[in-house]
Amino acid sequence: MSIKLINIGFGNIVSASRIIAIISPESAPVKRVISEARDRGMLIDATYGRRTRAVIVADSGHIILSAVQPETVKHRLQSKEVVVETEEAE
Repeated sequence: MSIKLINIGFGNIVSASRIIAIISPESAPVKRVISEARDRGMLIDATYGRRTRAVIVADSGHIILSAVQPETVKHRLQSKEVVVETEEAE
């Protein structure tokens, strides 16, 4: 079994299989989603104080903020390189 991990900037990595959406943070509905996630304690800020350029929605309900452009995350997601390989326990 292999797990594909995506670099979302500054050494932060997200499992590709957990990503539902990668969206731009400019619209009001997305800002509302970010605010609600912050209130619920489900917001992960991986920007290191930089400007948020991509918002990643995970299947667990977590909202991840990234300083990397959404297109860059998409290209990394589509690449065929597997970052980490794990062996199944027998």
